[in-house]
Amino acid sequence: MSSPSPPDPRPATGGDTPAGGRRAVLVWGVGVAVYFVAVIFRTSLGVAGLDAADRFGVNASALSTFSILQLLVYAGMQIPVGLMVDRLGTKKVLTLGVVLFTVGQLGFGLSPSYGTALASRALLGCGDAMTFISVLRLGARWFPARRGPMITQIAALFGVAGNLVSTMVVARLLDGLGWTATFAGSAAAGVLVLVPLLLFLKDHPEGCEPAPARHAGAAFVRRQIAESWREPGTRLGMWVHFTTQFPAMVFLLLWGLPFLVEAQGLSRSTAGGLLTLVVLSNMVVGLAYGQIIARHHAARTPLALGTVGATAAAWAATISLPAGHVPMWLLATLCVVLGACGPASMIGFDFARPANPPERQGTASGIVNIGGFTASMAILLAIGVLLDATGDDYRTAFASVFVLQALGVTQILRLRARTARRERERLVASRVEAVHVPA
Repeated sequence: MSSPSPPDPRPATGGDTPAGGRRAVLVWGVGVAVYFVAVIFRTSLGVAGLDAADRFGVNASALSTFSILQLLVYAGMQIPVGLMVDRLGTKKVLTLGVVLFTVGQLGFGLSPSYGTALASRALLGCGDAMTFISVLRLGARWFPARRGPMITQIAALFGVAGNLVSTMVVARLLDGLGWTATFAGSAAAGVLVLVPLLLFLKDHPEGCEPAPARHAGAAFVRRQIAESWREPGTRLGMWVHFTTQFPAMVFLLLWGLPFLVEAQGLSRSTAGGLLTLVVLSNMVVGLAYGQIIARHHAARTPLALGTVGATAAAWAATISLPAGHVPMWLLATLCVVLGACGPASMIGFDFARPANPPERQGTASGIVNIGGFTASMAILLAIGVLLDATGDDYRTAFASVFVLQALGVTQILRLRARTARRERERLVASRVEAVHVPA
């Protein structure tokens, strides 16, 4: 592993550097609770894929359209949401997000047809898109910058906990209560988080107000996007997110359960246990990655590339065996390795954060977040089409993962030197500025 680099000159988060504390934890915790519920709603389809196919009478391609449309809306909203967070603040954006994803979840549970169900998932994706970038911005406003990697990983950890609720609780509710009661009833969780959001959440601590930004309509929007994209750290962060996130995303969001049940002949309870293993692994690895990166900033790229390599190896070993003959230990190994994908994708934000000033944090985070969800959409579609074309040959369909991994690794290797050079330049500039500041 690379030796520790000098301290990272991350930008300040406001007029003064926030100190954290119990008030920060409370306010940030409200935002994280919103994200937790959003992930439950987002991933609930992952354990309901077979039920959805039966309920709406659709094939694999049409089933994948649910998740593709949801992610398409999510990815398409990232830059607009980033701009909204930078301009309107966290509270307003999160409030709108809660309303949208709650209505979407309720509509999905009550949908009488495939078309209305699609519209509901699109609405859910729109609200979901407003949560994570807002939580990242909230953490940057309420905690010191040196805690950025750990705060990001802990926020992601609560998202993983939401995924765990989907794999363990939603699956059981579907078996016991049925489709409508499970999805429509779960929408009440959105109302539960909306109340503390309205009562307690604040965009920033007292005395840490950001400098007022000049908003000049379309010119401001173009400038925010262009200046964020111009930073190699933003682009590297996007490609890290692109390359690391999608294997676990497509496995948990839609295709893992059908693969384990239909191709491997496992029971739904055993398959659910393996999906839970992905989530538990994610939790453990996320805490480890956060600690490592906070102490050794130079470990970001090795961790990201190492995760991609391990994922490719485990995936290749699994699909290289004949269908129905993958041993349980290998399936468990695959699930443990997939658990590292989410924490590795969070590293992308840690490349973009020091590359952009506070007034561009939302926009830069939106650009990064587009990466993994764009890759997930592409692979969700590819797997669905290939399954229909090959008569449910999961080995052929799952091989499409390697194409995007190769593309992403190429871009990471291309951009990492530029990003390191810019970070060194910022470090030197910050030291020179510190020397010339009068005592």
